[in-house]
Amino acid sequence: MKLSSLLVYDSIVIQCHDNPDADAICSGYVLFRYFESHKKKVRFVYSGNFEITKSNLVYLVQKLNIPIEYIKTLRSKPDLLLMTDCQYGEGNVKKFKAKEVAVIDHHQVSCNLPGQNEVRSNLGSSCTVIWNLLKIEGEEKLIDKKIATALYYGLYSDTNAFSEIAHPLDKDMVDSLDYDKSLILRLKNMNLTLKEARIAGVAMLGLEYHNANKYAILRAEPCDPNLLGLIGDFIEGIDTVDVCLVYSVLPFGVKFSIRSCVTDTRADELASFIADKLGSGGGHTEKAGGILKHELLKKEYPDYVDVDDDSPRHSINNIIRERLNDYFENSDIICAKTTPLDTSKMKKYVKTPRIIGFVKPQKLIPPGNMAIVRTIKGDNNVPIRDNTVLIIGLNGDVFPISEEKFQSTYKINGRKFKLDLDYTPIIKDADNGKTYPLIPEAKGCISTTEHHIYAEKLTKTTKVFPYWDCDTYMIGKKSDYIAVSVDNPHDIFIVEKDLFKKIYRSTK
Repeated sequence: MKLSSLLVYDSIVIQCHDNPDADAICSGYVLFRYFESHKKKVRFVYSGNFEITKSNLVYLVQKLNIPIEYIKTLRSKPDLLLMTDCQYGEGNVKKFKAKEVAVIDHHQVSCNLPGQNEVRSNLGSSCTVIWNLLKIEGEEKLIDKKIATALYYGLYSDTNAFSEIAHPLDKDMVDSLDYDKSLILRLKNMNLTLKEARIAGVAMLGLEYHNANKYAILRAEPCDPNLLGLIGDFIEGIDTVDVCLVYSVLPFGVKFSIRSCVTDTRADELASFIADKLGSGGGHTEKAGGILKHELLKKEYPDYVDVDDDSPRHSINNIIRERLNDYFENSDIICAKTTPLDTSKMKKYVKTPRIIGFVKPQKLIPPGNMAIVRTIKGDNNVPIRDNTVLIIGLNGDVFPISEEKFQSTYKINGRKFKLDLDYTPIIKDADNGKTYPLIPEAKGCISTTEHHIYAEKLTKTTKVFPYWDCDTYMIGKKSDYIAVSVDNPHDIFIVEKDLFKKIYRSTK
């Protein structure tokens, strides 16, 4: 959906969910400003049993002059009812009648969507969805200090101070915003009320510690999701706790936050594991989190009940315990530098020549500067030298090699290289902050050497610390492949099952 496609409507009501949070308020405000700039008759409303009273949200509305209205009824049908940060028909949204309905959201789809919708459940906030829609329309000029501050705070609040960011578009937005730093600093220090301090204290009293794998689980009463991260930060300071998970049951699902202080457990990867088939999870290596949706919990566990005691097999307590135990007890860790693989029963494969991309980045970033390469899998720092060449894989991965290695390993085919992915890689000059998309600069090349490997399917979750990086691991799930170069027994790596079938063939 494009925002400009909604300009055919004259009267527009923007509605967020009942008891709105920062992302709902901020995303609605940005949409209001967009339609106002196009001379549309527009209102921004919410309903429910309670008006906004949380101190940081009241302060936010006042300082940005956000024209949000609390209503019980909508007297006349608008031409368009535009839902933001929610979906039409959800239980936490007052249902008003309208001639047409559209939806902009970042949560999992929970009901039938209207034809006009933009739901990006892999993004951290509805503010990011709207920022991307503005960018597509070429409406960046609309983003003044107030809008930038709203976009920033909406994402900040919905991702636990950016610790749960999982998609590069979220990072792109933060990098682009010229926001009011003094206002954001004030808002950051207005998040905790006396009631929430008591909730944190009660949660800490109920700490559950698992000595074998040094992780802690805490349940908090329903609260602002940011409080979960604050509790986790405190618990992570305990000398015997390596990993901490704090969760709270809310009307729309179970919100959880994870903290990790050890290299063999990445918080973002654990969050994704906990949320598999139940919702979404992600973030950073040390701080992450996610949400488990009630409807998905019931689908995966038909006997699921949300209770505090442990008697039902699939209470939320037991589901979280079960998944954490599965994560820690049923996974292997391999250090490529010191742990050779037994290849005697592994099959031999050769890499199939395929067109991949390459970029010589010196025309974008001067040699001697540090670059940040952003892909769907995260950010990597790459020093740009006179002979640096960037190779772009079929799944959007980017890795640097030398010009000499490129000349001896690849043949240029002279064609443009294209990728049809949810997110295509970008490169950023760390010295001046300028960002460039890589794909428009990319050309195609084909490997001229045969890469022979031994490989086999994984039967359990496996973490591989590659020989070139002892601090960050590659993660493989069941049915992915673990592989080792025939020429280098320490070159051990993981290949996703779908990608493996595309680029390797057996040499029986």
